[in-house]
Amino acid sequence: MKKKILSMILAATLLTGVMTGCGSGGGSGTNTSSAQNTQAAQEKDSQQAGEQTEIDKIIAEAQTMSMEELAEKAIEESNGKTFYGVGNSSRGKSALPAFIEYLQSIDPSYSMEFEWQQPKNNKIFEQLTSDSLKSTGTFAMTLIQDGNQIQSKMVDTGVLKTFVPKEWAEANDTTPEEYEGFLPLQTLNKVFMFNNTGDAQFNNCWDFVYEGSHPLVMGIDSEIVGKNFLMMLTQDKYAAWLKDAYEDLDDSKKAYFDPVIKEMETDAADLGLGEDGAYALAWIKLWVNNYNEQTDDGPICNTLVDASATDQSGLLVYSKLRSVEESPSVSVNNVNVAAYQDDYEGIGGYGYCHYLFLTKNSPLPWTSCAFIAYMTCTEDGFDAWGKDMGGYSSNPEVADAVEEKYHHSEAGGDEFPAKNDRGYDWWTGEDEGELVLEDPQYCADVSYTVGSWIDVLDRYSAG
Repeated sequence: MKKKILSMILAATLLTGVMTGCGSGGGSGTNTSSAQNTQAAQEKDSQQAGEQTEIDKIIAEAQTMSMEELAEKAIEESNGKTFYGVGNSSRGKSALPAFIEYLQSIDPSYSMEFEWQQPKNNKIFEQLTSDSLKSTGTFAMTLIQDGNQIQSKMVDTGVLKTFVPKEWAEANDTTPEEYEGFLPLQTLNKVFMFNNTGDAQFNNCWDFVYEGSHPLVMGIDSEIVGKNFLMMLTQDKYAAWLKDAYEDLDDSKKAYFDPVIKEMETDAADLGLGEDGAYALAWIKLWVNNYNEQTDDGPICNTLVDASATDQSGLLVYSKLRSVEESPSVSVNNVNVAAYQDDYEGIGGYGYCHYLFLTKNSPLPWTSCAFIAYMTCTEDGFDAWGKDMGGYSSNPEVADAVEEKYHHSEAGGDEFPAKNDRGYDWWTGEDEGELVLEDPQYCADVSYTVGSWIDVLDRYSAG
């Protein structure tokens, strides 16, 4: 009976999602959305006809220029003005003074005021959408996360524009013209950890959804990248990783999971998933039905490192371990990073990006291009983020410089081995960290199918 009810809710949700995706609905947000979509459609028609906006022309020219050439343009454009940025990371506010100092090293008379906003509760998309309707916007650029909404709400609608610095492209063995996708500043990882003061063992990613397990994690409604992680599990590559990890379980655990996997076969077919899709849906269902929702990663870390949190587990930002204050009852040594265990099997967590964009109506486009190049192409520009483990520059040259400066791979030494970051290549490698990486286009493609299916699970679990 429960399965029938869930299927009925799913069907209704999927129908609603399709109608919403087609522009149906009413309410106060419809006029803004319609105006935005109309404007985006007009711009798309213009671009298909070979026309470029002024921002497009500036980006095209900027992508042929060096960091120094961009700096000269920025000085000419923004000297004595105020730069407004918006982002999911507050550290954009820390990077801007360093950028200004860099420009002043070229022209000592240069000055620029700045303001950096960090909207709460996912309001950044509303702010950028509203600002995009002006002829000249307030925000010059953005540093933003959640690939799904960026794709569907920001890029497909023309609100944000990708600029790829020439030197960044060269460091990644490509060109700005050949590169496809958004420009990432960095990849951050959220990893499975568990308190090791008891007898519980977490040697397989399926252990986190096994009977009696209730991992601490931010809820998928409060942090949408966590929902993107679940959607990504249904991609063929990651579904296969889950199946391979399942095959390594003992017979008693397989017997626990088998009925759920069997139950998910029909849903996997209905959702158009690959041959291992049922394994992904089974893991997602058990995860959503059993996780212990928390408000933030900080409290999760504080709980897990306490000796009293016996046998508890969680999924949280790896870098939170850096701020643990050791005491008789609290220690980094009270937790294990699951994937660092020699016998661990399966996914070790997930990775998501902070992406950089110009706004379509940026008031300071040259300065924005220069700032983006500064953050992605120089060690000083990335330093606001680079000082922490678990955040990896998208520029391999900058990443190497950061490791040479901070030695994240040796941050904990022999005393706190959990803090010895094994690096991006290890974390993303198959049969190593097996980090699930966010793909904005895939998330956007399955948002109204798999995403709606997850929404149903979440509501059904809460109810």
